[in-house]
Amino acid sequence: MTLKKKFKILIVSQYFPPEIGAGSSRAFENAKRFVKLGAEVTVLTNFPNYPNGVISEKYKGKTSYVEFIDNIKVIRVFTYATPNKGFFKRSLAYFSFMVFSAFQGVFKVGFPDVIIATSPPFFVGISGFILSFLLSKPFVFEVRDLWPESIVQLGQVKNKTIINIMEKLEVFLYKKATKIISVTDSYIPIIANKGIDNSKIEKITNGVDIKFFNPIKKDLSLCNSLMLQKKFVVSYLGTLGLAHALEKVLDSAKLLENDDRIHFLFIGDGAERDKLKNKAKELMLQNVTFLGTIEKKDLAKYYSISDVLLVPLRGIPLFKTVIPSKIFEIMAMKKPLILSVNGESKKIIEGANSGIVIEPENFLELKNVIELLSSNKKLCAELGENGRMFVKQKFNRDILAKNYLELLKNIIA
Repeated sequence: MTLKKKFKILIVSQYFPPEIGAGSSRAFENAKRFVKLGAEVTVLTNFPNYPNGVISEKYKGKTSYVEFIDNIKVIRVFTYATPNKGFFKRSLAYFSFMVFSAFQGVFKVGFPDVIIATSPPFFVGISGFILSFLLSKPFVFEVRDLWPESIVQLGQVKNKTIINIMEKLEVFLYKKATKIISVTDSYIPIIANKGIDNSKIEKITNGVDIKFFNPIKKDLSLCNSLMLQKKFVVSYLGTLGLAHALEKVLDSAKLLENDDRIHFLFIGDGAERDKLKNKAKELMLQNVTFLGTIEKKDLAKYYSISDVLLVPLRGIPLFKTVIPSKIFEIMAMKKPLILSVNGESKKIIEGANSGIVIEPENFLELKNVIELLSSNKKLCAELGENGRMFVKQKFNRDILAKNYLELLKNIIA
C-alpha cells in the first residue's frame, strides 16, 4: 500500500513566540491549523526576544535550535537581539535574521512543497525568496503591513536613498512571488499599482481562535488585586508602540481624572512604554495602571475585568488600509471596543455593530465615548454580543486556514 505524501509547508517568520506576550503570531496560528488539516509544517524563525530583546537561557550561546511546538517543527536561528526600540538596532536585527535564516535554512529545512515568507519585517521576504530560489520551490509572500510605506509615514525613515532602495526591493519581491497574500482588501490595489498582476494577489484576512477566545466571568481575584472593584475599566492590550498614539489616551485619562468610576489599564510592552509612563507621572494620573506583558493563558482573565477595549492608531493615510488583528479577539471575548481608525477597520466594526468608531488621535471624542459607555451597561452588553456573533460567522481562523491551505495546494497543482 502506498502512503499518501504529506503536503510540506515552510513558513519563514521572524516572530514565532506563542509562549511569549499577549497573543500568538499569525504564523503560529496558521501553522497549528495547517498541521491539524494534515500538512507537515516547518517554521524558520529566530530565538524569542520580542519585545525586550532578551534571549532566555534555553537558547543562549547557540547558533540554532530545533524544537517542536504543537507538532510544528520550529527551527530557530541566531538573530541580533535588541529591544523593540531604535530604528538602527531593529534594522540590524531584521537584517541579521535575513542572513542567518537564508543561509542556515537551506541546510536545515529539507524540501518543502511551498515557502511562505510573512512580512513585516520586510527582510523576511528576501530570506523567503533566497530559499525559494535555492530550493526551487514556489514563493508565497504574505503581506501583513505595507513596507516601506508604514515606516516612512511614521517618520522612522527619511533618507530618500534608503527609501528608494527599499521600494525597489519591495517591487522585486512582489514580482518574484508566485502568489501574494494580503490580509486586507485595501492592500490589493496598492500592490497592483506597483505594476503587479492583480491575479497574483489573494486575500486571507486575520481571524480569531473562537475556542480559545471564549468569554469568562469577571475574575474577581484579579480585579481585587488591581484594586479595580466597582470600576469601569478601559483597557489597551498589546504593543505600546509609536503607531498607536497612546499619549492621546493619557490626555483623555487626564480629562476623566475626577470621575472615580473610570480607570485605564495599559497591558503590554513596547518602544513607547517608558515615555508613556513618564507622561502619566508628569500629569499626576491616579486613574492609570501600567502592567507588563502577560502570558497568553492569562488573557481571558484580563479581558474579563475590562469593560471596554481600545484599538487606537495614528491618523496617517496608510492606516486606513490596515485591520488590527486584536479587534477580532476583542469581539470574540464579547467586549465592546472603541476604534480610532478609519477605512477598512471602521467598516468591519460598523458592519458588526460591535463598537464605536472615533477620529484617530481625538482625545476629547475618546473621553466623551468612554463617558457614554460607562453610563450604559446595556449598550456595552449589546455591542459585545454583536461582536462575538460576527466573528464566529466571518473571521473564524479554522475556516480561514482551510481556505489558505487549499490556495497553497492549488499553487503547486
